[in-house]
Amino acid sequence: MYRLINLELQKLLLNRASKVLIFISFILPFTVLILSSIKINFFGFFTLELGELGIFNFPIIWHITTFFASYFKLFFAIVVVSMIGNEYSNKTIKQNLIDGLSKKEFILSKFYTIVLFSLFATVLIGLATFFIGLYYSSYTEASIIFRETEFLLAYFVKLVGFFSLCLFFGMLVKRSAFALAFLFILYIFEWIIFGAATKAFTLETAWKIKNFLPLESMYNLINQPFQRVVMTKYPDNIDMAYDYGVYWYEFVIVIGWTALFIFLSYRLLKNRDL
Repeated sequence: MYRLINLELQKLLLNRASKVLIFISFILPFTVLILSSIKINFFGFFTLELGELGIFNFPIIWHITTFFASYFKLFFAIVVVSMIGNEYSNKTIKQNLIDGLSKKEFILSKFYTIVLFSLFATVLIGLATFFIGLYYSSYTEASIIFRETEFLLAYFVKLVGFFSLCLFFGMLVKRSAFALAFLFILYIFEWIIFGAATKAFTLETAWKIKNFLPLESMYNLINQPFQRVVMTKYPDNIDMAYDYGVYWYEFVIVIGWTALFIFLSYRLLKNRDL
């Protein structure tokens, strides 16, 4: 595994564009640090400081930071599809296979790199969240601080699943721009399926079907925290109540899609004439 990761890192770090994108993908999630220190002055009447609103209290901060950080995954997604596009355009994929790398090892080298970067990103956002929470949170009990850290695991699984999908699209079309376009097409396709399901079944059943689709299942790992933030200020407003928890079956669905995308990527490479 170390040999395969080392081989892939050498390719990425020798590419200037990849290095810039990797740097950006790791730095941008830290904008939550800037967000926590923002103070908005309303014409001198009063100053609003986001950190004082309670949104950076434990345990809700784990939910908020992982939700917003997950939107920056597109930058590393570009790196993932570029890994494949560059292999084909530079003919390095053929050279790697000639040099003794099997097709299975080739796909695994990409997958291991995806897991490594996802793990690194998760650790970074976890540390950032922990220190912001320590600074702003009114709660210092360990039982509260580490409650809901399952959002970090959800963040990690979400990244691995999304990047595995990007890897599959990269293998499918062999071009970075087209692979990213396929993400948008898949997003539209999932809504088309949802629309068709609403006509064939009930609305509740249609949502259940959509929840099993790739992009929707990844999104469901970390639901939006906005209603939850409002609920902390207006706890008696039962109309705002919703289920924001992370459940085992949501992990299973995304892990299942991840395994399928990696398998299909391998089958594409195995059956393709290079």
